[in-house]
Amino acid sequence: MSIPVSRQAAALSLAFAAAASAHADPVPDTVVVTATRTPQRADEVIPDTVVVTSDDIAHAGAGSVADVLRRQRGIEIARNGGAGTSTSVYLRGANGNQVVVLVDGVRIGSATTGTAAWNAIPLSAVDHIEIVYGPLSSLYGADAIGGVVQIFTKQGQGQPSFSAGAAGGTYGTNRYDAGVVGSTDGEHAVTYALGGAREESDGFSSTRPGSSSYNPDDDGYTRTTVNGRVTMRLADGHEIGAQFLKSRLSAQYDNGKSTFDARNRQEVDSYALFLNDRFLPGWRSSVQAARSEDKLGSFTSTAPSGTTQLNTRQDEFTWQNTFDLNGATLQVLANHRKEQVLSSSVANLNRSRVTNAVAAAYDVRRGSHLLDVSARNDWSEYGAKTTGAAGYGYEFTNDLRATASVGTSFRAPTFNELFYPGYGLASNEPERGRNAEAGVQYRVAGVDLRANYYRNRLTDMIVSVTPCPSRTGSCAYNVDHALLEGLTLAADTRIGNLALRASADLQNPRDETTGKQLARRARRHAAVGADYSLGQVDSGVELQASGRRFDDAGNTYRLGGYGLLNLYTTWHLTRDWSLLARVDNAADKHYDLARNYGTAGRSWFAGIRYGIR
Repeated sequence: MSIPVSRQAAALSLAFAAAASAHADPVPDTVVVTATRTPQRADEVIPDTVVVTSDDIAHAGAGSVADVLRRQRGIEIARNGGAGTSTSVYLRGANGNQVVVLVDGVRIGSATTGTAAWNAIPLSAVDHIEIVYGPLSSLYGADAIGGVVQIFTKQGQGQPSFSAGAAGGTYGTNRYDAGVVGSTDGEHAVTYALGGAREESDGFSSTRPGSSSYNPDDDGYTRTTVNGRVTMRLADGHEIGAQFLKSRLSAQYDNGKSTFDARNRQEVDSYALFLNDRFLPGWRSSVQAARSEDKLGSFTSTAPSGTTQLNTRQDEFTWQNTFDLNGATLQVLANHRKEQVLSSSVANLNRSRVTNAVAAAYDVRRGSHLLDVSARNDWSEYGAKTTGAAGYGYEFTNDLRATASVGTSFRAPTFNELFYPGYGLASNEPERGRNAEAGVQYRVAGVDLRANYYRNRLTDMIVSVTPCPSRTGSCAYNVDHALLEGLTLAADTRIGNLALRASADLQNPRDETTGKQLARRARRHAAVGADYSLGQVDSGVELQASGRRFDDAGNTYRLGGYGLLNLYTTWHLTRDWSLLARVDNAADKHYDLARNYGTAGRSWFAGIRYGIR
């Protein structure tokens, strides 16, 4: 094992827990869904899981979903400018196309790039986020090599409640949102949630001098969103429902000295109908029919050739059955997914792909023992792909738990890697992953201390090679091997009104074929945070730090390390009214997330809110 372990970083991650163990309050129970596809207490889940709470999101200010994610352990991002521009999210060193992204159980993303449009996902619609690290192809199929990120939107309950907010800040940023949630009583009770938001910003130049696309003008964005969910109880143990999210983003970008206002228009839509039934006390059934769309329009001139449109549509049908077996849970599911691409400029991409799958998972707790096993078979144009996983946990005491797991995964080639003229090869096969990890969790009197070591070996990695083995020029080709290896340390605790948290990632994501560090991924990154409540005021501070990275696969262009200081406070004027103020990059640090692309300097954001968030 070759991990760049820093004693100072490790000590920082552990210090908070060690200092506060005698004075902390109990940790509240948390229920998670994504790790096992069924609700389960977080302390009974074996995979490493993080929950980004509604309070975390409330403190985010004008940030994006990606900005919230990069404050969590094991996550890095790269971005081509401001919050409205193209963004990549890396989990434990895995590529953005090796991570499954769900919105309320609906898979989203582009079939041509394999990534989700993070810049178009509205933060205002998000209630909480679950992040599960490690291979989950045995539960979610293709692309879950690095993990799964599931975004949960707001849901209704209780008496009708209205909320609204208005805020503004640096770079001419403004945001307005409103929503209503609630439920009715009676035999056929209805729950509902409906929200909408608009965010706009003048932004800053997406590129810097040195880029061939550089233009010193500001590149802003406008994002409008509407989302909703409604369920109706048909009878005791039976409900039907529907949900939707529609987000439209118009974002400017630099296109050299052209006087035309170059911009992208990105739309992310998801819809689902679902039926949840409890046929017997120990048998729950869930049926979901869903559609998601990722539409990208690019506009570079007034000429017809200056407009391109690239759309992905995914239709999915899932039937999941869960059986409670005296302390154990058995799941059996069937899944059908169809991906379809429509391109206005590249006819070769106008294709579809169908995948059918069956899977089973078994989870059991017996005394101090935890066990989960799962297996899945996916049938597509690549034939049958079988993945599996097994995890074991043992509770030595109520305060100490150890886990170990193994799992296999795969990523299906994108349509670009298969069919894009001059780049794709139809013969490309899926990438494969094989992961092993071990973890320890120490938990006592309000202290939560974690350490997780993982080793994820990837084969048949698809990279751009020159010359291409089957034709002249370059192409995407199954040639490389990679190793995602690392150690994650994390600590959380509370001392009275003071909450402390810290994490450090010591990793070595590398291409074993070339011996190079994977692009835009640091070998060290860490985060420290503190929140303090005094009367009606909640205040917090965050520090994010990242080591050096390289912008390219050949490790030619170096990106320096950086540290960012963020401050925020919320003043609860009354039970329903509150004020928020946030300062990001308070030290006005100059740093890079991608070579020759701009990042925000010191920026502030303030607003007022009525009602629930």
